[in-house]
Amino acid sequence: MAAEAQVAEHAAHAGPTAGEYIQHHLTHFRSHEQNGIIDFSVINLDTLFWSLLMGVLGLWVLRSVAKKATSGVPGRMQAAVEIVLEMVDNQAKSIVHNATSRKFVGPLALTVFIWIFLMNSMDFLPVDLLPKVWEQIYGAAGHDAHHAYMRVVPTADLSATLGMSIGVLLICLYYNVKIKGAGGWFHELVSAPFGDHWALYIPNFLFQMIEFLAKTVSHGMRLFGNMYAGELVFMLIALMGAVGFSSATGITMWIVHVLAGTGWAIFHILIVALQAFIFMMLTLVYVGQAHDAH
Repeated sequence: MAAEAQVAEHAAHAGPTAGEYIQHHLTHFRSHEQNGIIDFSVINLDTLFWSLLMGVLGLWVLRSVAKKATSGVPGRMQAAVEIVLEMVDNQAKSIVHNATSRKFVGPLALTVFIWIFLMNSMDFLPVDLLPKVWEQIYGAAGHDAHHAYMRVVPTADLSATLGMSIGVLLICLYYNVKIKGAGGWFHELVSAPFGDHWALYIPNFLFQMIEFLAKTVSHGMRLFGNMYAGELVFMLIALMGAVGFSSATGITMWIVHVLAGTGWAIFHILIVALQAFIFMMLTLVYVGQAHDAH
């Protein structure tokens, strides 16, 4: 009995296993307990908070730069914003040829790029930093700190990326109707891509619905998949560091942890910017396609 008590006490004070550590970091702070794999009544509060915070931060930065902009030699921040603005504007002009539409689509593309870039950049923070801070706050409020879940990368949440891709879909539907008219767009749905013949109306319509669905799902899944994988890699690297700290002979593992973390962070800079650029470009392409007639 004494031995069993010692084992139980050791288990109680032992840290989490690798699986438990990853599972804890992959669990969202939700509005209420989720029932089943899919429950649309559940809101991931951490995703909502960090995505809104990054959106406000992006707007604040752009507003600050705009207020301090000068026609003379620009500062570093103004120069960086001007480079991004020129890049987005050139891409919008090359894809969306309607000048009136670009007055909305251009700022939309800029917002998408900066917002997603900032949300992706949350992955550069130490894996345990904000979750540990949240544990202290959650515990101080009288709750069980072990259930203080917090995920800080909104784009590693499928509900966020699919929400953005659905928003792009709604904008595409709007421009389809605005540019082609309700009757013209409906005619296109049943006459393209196989031809304007009554026997092909149903196949054409089904093909168009599949195309809209595939674009929307792949648009959101691509961003989610890359950021989710990056989040997992950072967790695995953090576990290597934990092994190094927990063992006197684990110094080699700790050195590998530092080297791997540095290398992956440098490589992840490219991923963060690239995924924001790809999502922005696909947004422009899909909106541009809504202006084209088949």
